Amino acid sequence: MNSELFEAARRVREHAHAPYSHFPVGVALRTEAGSLHVGCNVENASFPEGWCAETSAIAAMIAAAMDDRGRAIAEICVVAMPIDGRLVTPCGGCRQRIAEFGRPDTLVHVAAPTGEGHSYRLAELLPAAFALEPKS
Repeated sequence: MNSELFEAARRVREHAHAPYSHFPVGVALRTEAGSLHVGCNVENASFPEGWCAETSAIAAMIAAAMDDRGRAIAEICVVAMPIDGRLVTPCGGCRQRIAEFGRPDTLVHVAAPTGEGHSYRLAELLPAAFALEPKS
């Protein structure tokens, strides 16, 4: 697991706004251009509406992108407290969002705040991602 991504995701998790679920999540991603972007979950009173941490990080990436490489996820790290001893992977909607800007071989790291973690290829988490056109 990439230690820089883990530390950035762990730190931004502390900024999550999760007064309803009490489940803070932090995400850091690196683009193919090498830039680092972070995001945390942001809930609101119309729970469960809000933003997942992955969505926030992807939005930051898109807002800062200067070219296509700046809009392509090379790897991403999700930090959340394990549930029933299991590490937390991105939800289905976020897996699809990652697929929109990643590739089947994009690394998806998941970790507990303590550092225990596991890495997947995106294709393992979303083997049949929806796509309007094949990526070249």
